[in-house]
Amino acid sequence: MAILIFYIIIFVAAFYVVKIATSFTKSQDDFTSLKTVTFGDESAVTPNRAASFISVIAIFAIWAAFTGSKLIPIHVPGPFVGDLSFSYTAMNSSGETDDADVTITVYDVQSGVIPDKLEIEPGDGFALNDTDQIITYRSGLIKVQKNDVGGKDKDYKVVAVNGQEISPEQEVFVDNARIYMTRKGTLSVTPEKGWQMQPVWLPAPETVWSRLVKVGSEGYKNFTLWEHLGWSLIRVIVGFLAGAIIGIPLGYAMGLSGWFRGWFDPIVEFMRPVPPLALIPLVIIWFGIGEQGKIILLFLASLWIMTISARAGVSGVKISKIHAAYSLGASKWQIMRLVIVPNSLPEIFTGARVSMGVCWGTVVAAELVAAQKGAGMMIINASKFQMTDLVIMGIVLIGVIGYAIDILMRISENYLVPWKGK
Repeated sequence: MAILIFYIIIFVAAFYVVKIATSFTKSQDDFTSLKTVTFGDESAVTPNRAASFISVIAIFAIWAAFTGSKLIPIHVPGPFVGDLSFSYTAMNSSGETDDADVTITVYDVQSGVIPDKLEIEPGDGFALNDTDQIITYRSGLIKVQKNDVGGKDKDYKVVAVNGQEISPEQEVFVDNARIYMTRKGTLSVTPEKGWQMQPVWLPAPETVWSRLVKVGSEGYKNFTLWEHLGWSLIRVIVGFLAGAIIGIPLGYAMGLSGWFRGWFDPIVEFMRPVPPLALIPLVIIWFGIGEQGKIILLFLASLWIMTISARAGVSGVKISKIHAAYSLGASKWQIMRLVIVPNSLPEIFTGARVSMGVCWGTVVAAELVAAQKGAGMMIINASKFQMTDLVIMGIVLIGVIGYAIDILMRISENYLVPWKGK
């Protein structure tokens, strides 16, 4: 929740800063600048490059701030590290009370330095001073009765912490810690955790970078990083192309023929909402755990998207264009080649971009089954050993490659379909 709030604050602040900064520049009074979002004209809205740049920087800054990264000087409050102390009041079986102090050393195990246990004077009375150690982000049971004189007696109990009354299943707060009494009367001490994420949940950016350098130079599980990424890319491309080769003609047939539409529409609409992950058991049973099963799963992830996009592209062709072509003496083949195909290509390219994204998301699941190489295999294997830095590294690489592919598809679309949105 704190991360979301920070992100929203940065978004709003960046919006107004950029708006004020651009207000001092000379506005461009041309036809494009006066457009609004109407009738699918994509030239009406273009991405604000300053917003894109700030967005990336903001995500990186929030990541670094909430992980205590050394790359930036400002961080959110982290976990308490150091010595904390509190006093407790014990009551023995005779009803007498006595006070003693507890000193706890809280240390960060990630630093590699484990401090020595403190040596303290036990003090006078039947309640004796105690000391212990707790790792950051964790809690510890402090059995103060263990060292106290008569602490093992049945009626012996702790009745107060720092002067605050406490009983089983109640809690009190002291400086830098929360103290909870269990049902058996033991004190559970939880030092303040702050807002920073634990490394096992989210490592710092430099930790992920170090893992990338290490895997890039040494490889992972007997294969280089490029072999892992290359095999995932090959699987995605083959599955996507297979789905496009079959899905696009099927979509054209459904968009042009009522018989094909009626015959295949129940199948397509039934399979479209079924997630590819739900098909993994059947794919394993039917096609085994080899490469064939992985390709088939990616093929099914792509097929229905490409079919629907091609069908929507054909159905979206304006009838006035077809009538105009007929009035000029065009044949059915010329109508198909010069009117229907060009006007349906924008929708097909949009479907292809969506399909490629779904395939990239599915390849992780496809490589879950008996894969020896692949980006998904790295992520799944690393998650079993809580290697979060490797998991994030794999996710980032998949996202970067997927984004690069999407950019290439946009460039191809601008080159092959220059009339889109016009």
